[in-house]
Amino acid sequence: MRSIDYFETHPVFSHAEFLAAHTAKGRSPRTSNNLLAKHLAAGRLVRVRRGLYAVVPRGISPDRAPADPYLIACHLSEDAVVAYHAALQFFGKSYSVWQRFHYSTRLRAKPFSYKQMEFVPVLRSAVSGARSKKEQGIIEAAHGGGQAKVTTLEQTMVDVLDAPDKGGGWEEIWRSLELIEFFDIDAVLRHTRVNGTALTAARVGFYLEQHRDSLILEEKHLKAFEKLAPAQPGYIDSSRQSGKLVKRWNLIVPDYVLNRRWEETAG
Repeated sequence: MRSIDYFETHPVFSHAEFLAAHTAKGRSPRTSNNLLAKHLAAGRLVRVRRGLYAVVPRGISPDRAPADPYLIACHLSEDAVVAYHAALQFFGKSYSVWQRFHYSTRLRAKPFSYKQMEFVPVLRSAVSGARSKKEQGIIEAAHGGGQAKVTTLEQTMVDVLDAPDKGGGWEEIWRSLELIEFFDIDAVLRHTRVNGTALTAARVGFYLEQHRDSLILEEKHLKAFEKLAPAQPGYIDSSRQSGKLVKRWNLIVPDYVLNRRWEETAG
């Protein structure tokens, strides 16, 4: 494959990926490395970080060239997956636009910044890594001329309710999830069970009960989550803010979340 042809279909790529494709028909790694250096010097590529490159669109100078953040995130480790608020934003379902992009991985890594964007790794458990992509709630989707790995909306829902700080807090999470018109409830339940946390199950169940009419949920759906809820009352998050006990879920929920007080000041 010619390097120019490769760039057409790989707007963001790693050094290893390019070498594997370019040496497939007998070219030497040295030739491939020389070509990369040539394209960098000519301004056809920019180095995002060591071993990671982005293609510069024609007619744009390298210092002003945009780079797709989701494709970058997916290349920050071999198993990287766009997740949490970044996944909501990927699907156009985030209430706010962030320049912080979380990605999940089984490899330990440090946060990384490129231009105005911040990429934050979240360690994925070995249990989730042992399952298929479908079971993990991971899909591949076209984006920015390439392919991105991203958590499904069902997995993302469980993720942001499990780690609300990575979803932007309760108002951002509620407003974002409310942009989603449909969930595969069986998938949400499956991901909640795998998560294994009673508190997360209660948060998911509480959100679903609040939105049972818009999501057209039956009582049997809610009962399945109720079985996973904590046996003893607890706060909805670590802030331990005072609120009302929602007995079904054994959650102490602040008034502004329980009654969505942010709606009163919207606009």
